[in-house]
Amino acid sequence: MLYEGDFSSPAGRFALVAARFNGFIVDQLVSGASDALHRHGVGPERIDLVRVPGSYEIPLVAQKLGRSGEYAAVICLGCVIRGDTDHYDHVAGATTSGIAQAGLNSGVPVIFGVLTCDTLEQAIHRAGAKAGNKGFEAAVCAIEMVNLLHKLPG
Repeated sequence: MLYEGDFSSPAGRFALVAARFNGFIVDQLVSGASDALHRHGVGPERIDLVRVPGSYEIPLVAQKLGRSGEYAAVICLGCVIRGDTDHYDHVAGATTSGIAQAGLNSGVPVIFGVLTCDTLEQAIHRAGAKAGNKGFEAAVCAIEMVNLLHKLPG
């Protein structure tokens, strides 16, 4: 038997956890994610936006929301841009691992929509300028995962 998610309108609420740091980029990801959810039949009354200070703080909030039983999926949106120090490596690595753990610990799709870019220009492109909007893609992934989990046995 083959199990696959689909893009039909899923039941339930969706949480967007968005970092304020690099907000001019993250706001574009939030817009993209909201647009994708709307296009797939998820109205604004079923979307909650939670702001956190930065990408590093996303995993804790994502896990809490995932465990709450209130959400079909949690979509994590942020932007980490490489600087002159190794701070980027620590923040990007901890954020990535934490988001994965939040999903595993909650049993709810917790979707990684955090840009990890070498330059501001790359971030701008990935937030909708040239390379599509990764927030939109994260929301579509959330829809597919919610629908897949509903099809799986157990």
